[in-house]
Amino acid sequence: MQPDVSFVIAAYNAEATLDRAIAGAMAQHGVSVEVIVVDDRSGDRTLDVARAYPEDIVRVVALPANRGPGGARNVGLDLARGRWVAVLDSDDAVLPGRLAAMIVRAEKAGAEIAVDNVQVVREDGTPDDIMFPTGYLEELGEISLADYIAGNVVFESRFNLGYLKPIFQRRFLDENRLRYDEKLRIGEDYILLASALAKGGRCVVEPATGYVYHIRTGSISRVLELHHVEAMAKADAAFAAAHFMDEPAKTAFARRSRSLRKAASFLSLVQHIKARAPLKAIRTALSDPAAVRHISMPIAVRLRRVAAQFAVGAGR
Repeated sequence: MQPDVSFVIAAYNAEATLDRAIAGAMAQHGVSVEVIVVDDRSGDRTLDVARAYPEDIVRVVALPANRGPGGARNVGLDLARGRWVAVLDSDDAVLPGRLAAMIVRAEKAGAEIAVDNVQVVREDGTPDDIMFPTGYLEELGEISLADYIAGNVVFESRFNLGYLKPIFQRRFLDENRLRYDEKLRIGEDYILLASALAKGGRCVVEPATGYVYHIRTGSISRVLELHHVEAMAKADAAFAAAHFMDEPAKTAFARRSRSLRKAASFLSLVQHIKARAPLKAIRTALSDPAAVRHISMPIAVRLRRVAAQFAVGAGR
């Protein structure tokens, strides 16, 4: 029988967390699931962990070469048989009622995509705040292409919608030939959802919290480098050439493009400072003063902390 949901888990050096991700996928209430783990040529025991499960419970694919998160997920999407597909990062988890709630909301609205709220968990295992205020998601209700682009303006968006973890109708993805951009190591989730919205997909919002995002030091999604931003800008240019955007979406897209240019200047400035190349740093700062404004923020924070520490010391 066709499962309701296919969970696609791309795993790379995830032996310490993969069991948690698989357990969350298998524990879903009210829906039938299949779990597909794609090992992206890990150097640890990730493949052994995945293969410890019976084949009728977890389907395992071992890639002969590393393809990155987008490439590994694409392999899983190609194998998926469920009516819906849910991508789950190998170091994260999902709550038991997540998929049932999202599917009910999406199917009631006739939508092809659904997102929900995200619980953040610190590296020591302590739950942090939920990522989005519940009232904000309830008011949002449905996310348009313009909403989504505006929520992905680098360094500027109040709430970064790029952290949302959508589920998709598999048929919609297949009919529109939608897959991850394998050239991207950061921002591949954004391009896929933006492309789905541009293709006419409707995205409803389930305000309840269902996805559990675990902060992990060194995670690629938390380390933004210049080459990542350059690749994102290139992918955005390809997106604009391939898809129609209405006026609100065009306006949001222009803001995002400017933010990527500013981010590139900022990261270039940081590179020059780290390399102790003052002349190059000065030229970058003069060519884009916004880069200096970005770098001033963390400096200001550090200065306030130093001042607070000095005040504490003086009071002893």
